[in-house]
Amino acid sequence: MVQDVLTRLRAEFLEMPGLRLKSEQVQRLCGVERTLCQMMLDALVNEGFLCVGSDGRYARLTTGHTHPAHADIRTGRRSIKAS
Repeated sequence: MVQDVLTRLRAEFLEMPGLRLKSEQVQRLCGVERTLCQMMLDALVNEGFLCVGSDGRYARLTTGHTHPAHADIRTGRRSIKAS
């Protein structure tokens, strides 16, 4: 099931390059519970397929347009690291 959802998420973001979704929207789109949804989003961020903006929206990581998210150890929040 997890691999099926990951495949679907990749397909959605590839099909619609400008797609930007919050985790709650991804959860509804895929029909999965919050914890599993977050684990999948984190996996896609860690593999460099998605990035997360300061607004909490996930988008496909494309060269030159966005920067990968990095956790701020002090706050536990994600932020965009400019290069």
